[in-house]
Amino acid sequence: MIVWPAIVTLVWLLVVAPLLPGIATKTRAWLTGRRGPPLLQLYFDLGKLWRKRCTYSRTTTWMFRVAPLTLLMTTLGAACLLPLDGSHAVLRFSGDFIAFASLLALGRFALVLAGLDTGSSFEGMGASRDVTFATFTEPALLLGFATLALLSGSLSLTGMFGTAPTPAWTAGAGHVGAAQALIATSLFLVLLAETARVPVDDPATHLELTMIHEVIVLDHSGPDLAVILYSGAVKLMVFGALVVGVLIPPAALSGVRAVAALTGGLVLVAALVGVVESATARLRLTRVPQFLVTAAALSALATLLVLLQ
Repeated sequence: MIVWPAIVTLVWLLVVAPLLPGIATKTRAWLTGRRGPPLLQLYFDLGKLWRKRCTYSRTTTWMFRVAPLTLLMTTLGAACLLPLDGSHAVLRFSGDFIAFASLLALGRFALVLAGLDTGSSFEGMGASRDVTFATFTEPALLLGFATLALLSGSLSLTGMFGTAPTPAWTAGAGHVGAAQALIATSLFLVLLAETARVPVDDPATHLELTMIHEVIVLDHSGPDLAVILYSGAVKLMVFGALVVGVLIPPAALSGVRAVAALTGGLVLVAALVGVVESATARLRLTRVPQFLVTAAALSALATLLVLLQ
């Protein structure tokens, strides 16, 4: 069944998505005493890159060319599983939270294969770092979903975020609020890692020894690079929607108000990313696993709070 409100909401957020990295970058610039690029800079960059031609190395295969489109399709597929309008998702089925995590993992896998396909040891180094850190973010994400499933009594993301509030959401019990806060914090830490933001990574870095995500996409150009940059913005929107959905259950609002609340929440999440980037330094690579284990520990603690009450 086609759910038009969910589709319209998804299209709206896909249009807004490139604004979110601009808000984060602008907030970071303001707090560090700089003017910074315009809020709409990513829109300009996407338009400029789309008018250019792609350049391919003679050592690359079809995998290098397919990876950007695969990344975009998997990220859009993950977005389709979220009830962004507060009641329905474009796609819904029991256990779709597993599909959500799997789609994001598939997109990362395709991009890592593209980096390895170049035959560059430099990109291979970045690919190794990316998949290593992903092994720490995925448990945190799945543990957070498990806790939400316990609270809502549903194995679907639509049930966790978009159905009528269950007694677990509305009882006002202290352990429920504490669990929600822990999950939201854990998901925000995962957001910083998955979207290559400080303190895990720096999208503006050019230091060879510290690059992670940027080194994987170093050989991409033109429309391919535009697709990768846009996919990153959509991923920021997706994880931001998870954080907002935990703190403000969309089912508590009507359709239009839910979309407005989600849009405003995404702006605040993007601004908070900028605040974190201006207040913290990039972690040493040996410290990043500890940072991500903290996210998993917060989700595990939230699960224990729900199970023991």
